[in-house]
Amino acid sequence: MNKVRTRFAPSPTGYMHVGNLRTAIFEYLLAKHDGGSFILRIEDTDQTRKVDGAIDFIYNTLELCNIKIDEGPNNKGEYGPYTQSERLPLYKEYAEKLVEIGKAYYCFCSEERLENLRKEADEKKIAFLYDGHCKNLTKEEIEEKINNGEKYVIRQLMPKEGISVYNDLVYGEIKVENKLLEDQILLKSDGYPTYNFANVIDDHLMNITHVIRGNEYVMSTPKYNLLYEAFGWDKPTYIHVSMVLGEDGQKLSKRNGDASFMDLYNDGYLPEAVVNYLALLGWSPETNDEIFDMDTLIKIFDPKRISKSPSIFDIKKLNWINSHYIKNLDIDELLKITVPHLKEAYDLNNKTEEWIKELVSIYQNHISYGKEIVEVTDLFFQDTKELDEECKEFMTSEGIDNTIKVFAEEIESIEDWTIENINNAIMNTKDKSGAKGKMLYMPIRIKVSYQMHGPELPNTIHLLGKETVLNRLK
Repeated sequence: MNKVRTRFAPSPTGYMHVGNLRTAIFEYLLAKHDGGSFILRIEDTDQTRKVDGAIDFIYNTLELCNIKIDEGPNNKGEYGPYTQSERLPLYKEYAEKLVEIGKAYYCFCSEERLENLRKEADEKKIAFLYDGHCKNLTKEEIEEKINNGEKYVIRQLMPKEGISVYNDLVYGEIKVENKLLEDQILLKSDGYPTYNFANVIDDHLMNITHVIRGNEYVMSTPKYNLLYEAFGWDKPTYIHVSMVLGEDGQKLSKRNGDASFMDLYNDGYLPEAVVNYLALLGWSPETNDEIFDMDTLIKIFDPKRISKSPSIFDIKKLNWINSHYIKNLDIDELLKITVPHLKEAYDLNNKTEEWIKELVSIYQNHISYGKEIVEVTDLFFQDTKELDEECKEFMTSEGIDNTIKVFAEEIESIEDWTIENINNAIMNTKDKSGAKGKMLYMPIRIKVSYQMHGPELPNTIHLLGKETVLNRLK
């Protein structure tokens, strides 16, 4: 059996959205599970969509996610070049070879003629399929048109009868009627290949054994297989995966404001948590476990456990997984993903490094991503804050005013402002006021922090400082 070789083949159009990254993760896990190679190929045949610096974005994203590239534009191997725009002569050579063996033909139809055909199909409410107008041109007619400088494309000649059948690892046996297969363009008039054609040529020449891609290609895969058969090449194993949808049920896209990987990273999500979450989006392990590092994922990954159903990108689930990773960070790593957001939101000039460190550490178990530190710590940077209805209602309970009065006196009497002495003040308030449990802690917390829940109360009070606490109590 050939060594497993998978390829991730993004277009250099900007930041990588999470659906794309999930495909890369699946391809990486599949390759590494069997000790194979993971190849990065840049599909830049559509030059109009190319974004400067996008290849660096792709490399940075994969590196952050601990996805190691075995071969690619910056990791030269024996199957390069790994950027399609550098492989143009190859596509022309193979397209012309197909014409020679009668599996493709030159098409000189103008854009105007094709537009009229599309309009006709629209009016008849049928899918547009090119009508094969140029497939019977003689050799002489073709030569004359080329010599006259007429623009042409090369189209694949499809069989119009019978059924094409292939097996997909996720969807099983797929059958498609050949009459539904359009004579697709292989080589465009500008000499660039179409996405579909370049993929087949590159996958073969790069010895790709497994192709993972979106299930929108399930019905067009027979076109690829006909190309493999025309050249007498072995076909790869196909693994089609369902889409990742937003919570609104729509396909994820930057235009809908859906987060790219870098957006998540910049908001303080940890790459290893994002990888963990995305690996479970449309794939399930044999156990009910949900927290996996990369090495474990590689060990247990089985593509047959990929789901046929679309997956919903659930930010709450990502937050839950990410919070697990945050809880296990050391303080320096935690500061890295939180402090930049605090600095952006608040003036920290009068805060010591020790104070900031203490603030961040008491919220370690209360945040699910780095930027969330801003909203949960606003009580330290705002003098007043409107109480929610639940807090207001609680503060009308009997005996609360006395508890607050006693606690204020205890705080005022503290000379050495330490967490231990603050804790003693709470205990003294319990003894003197008779309040205990919820009726002791909740009024104090609401009064000093404007909320019912939060980190350890003595730590919160310590960070607020004596003067602020007394002002709020009074």
